[in-house]
Amino acid sequence: MKRNIIISGFADEICKDFEKQLETVVGLGMKYISLRSANGKGISEFQVDEVKAQLLPILNQFGVKVSSLGSPIGKVGVEDEEGYQKQLLQLEVLCQICKILDCKYIRVFSFYIPAGKNPDHYKDIVIDRMKGFLKVAKAYGIILIHENEKDIYGDTSVRCKELMEELADPCFFSAFDFANFVQCGENTIDCWNMLKDYVAYIHIKDAVSADKENVVCGTGEGHIREILEQAIHKEGYEGFLTLEPHLVLFDSLSDLEISDPKQIIKENKAKDGADGYAKQYYGLWDILKSIN
Repeated sequence: MKRNIIISGFADEICKDFEKQLETVVGLGMKYISLRSANGKGISEFQVDEVKAQLLPILNQFGVKVSSLGSPIGKVGVEDEEGYQKQLLQLEVLCQICKILDCKYIRVFSFYIPAGKNPDHYKDIVIDRMKGFLKVAKAYGIILIHENEKDIYGDTSVRCKELMEELADPCFFSAFDFANFVQCGENTIDCWNMLKDYVAYIHIKDAVSADKENVVCGTGEGHIREILEQAIHKEGYEGFLTLEPHLVLFDSLSDLEISDPKQIIKENKAKDGADGYAKQYYGLWDILKSIN
């Protein structure tokens, strides 16, 4: 592995059971996870004392650290004031959890836009609400990483860049997701070149545009090999490459998407979550070896 490149992953795609997640991760030789859910409970639903009592001892037992919290912050309707206020409180707790876990990143989103509405009409309210999230994070010295999720304000590279420019802050960066850009009809190479100066975290997820299906990394239209070669060897990217396979239907998927999970993953491409996770891990290793 090239120095300062670390493989992490959303281990809840393996299974619900937290110990079994970590067994699989350690068996692959990994030392980090992105903590999105454990034992069927989303990370935003945990309290600090629960993390200390239920999760931290198991992480320590397996010698696994946390690269980021895969929070749902910002995955709420842009017009949902009550939902936004609830998430401000959740983010406060998540920042405290980060401190307990010695983690500096929290994954966030930029609000679902009502169907059929022009996202650009919501720019001001999105910026204002993201500033609210940022104010909380800055108080704890935590970095928010914005993921280019489908159907939110920042789903395209242009609007992602707008967010980066409007909020320009050392506690706000981009989490680059190849598959989501493909599924939004964008060319990932163009997206990378537009956003590379703002990217602090990379998700390893690939897709094809024909049916918007996720596929093993390197076999889709995400141009993952080309972009990683450019990022690592020419631009000096350092940090996490976080597996997010989306190759089989997994328990927490319904909590992550507004669509029917079977519209996201139409058929399983591995025998189970652990197998899909391993396929993605070895697919990434093959890419990294090819550009070494």
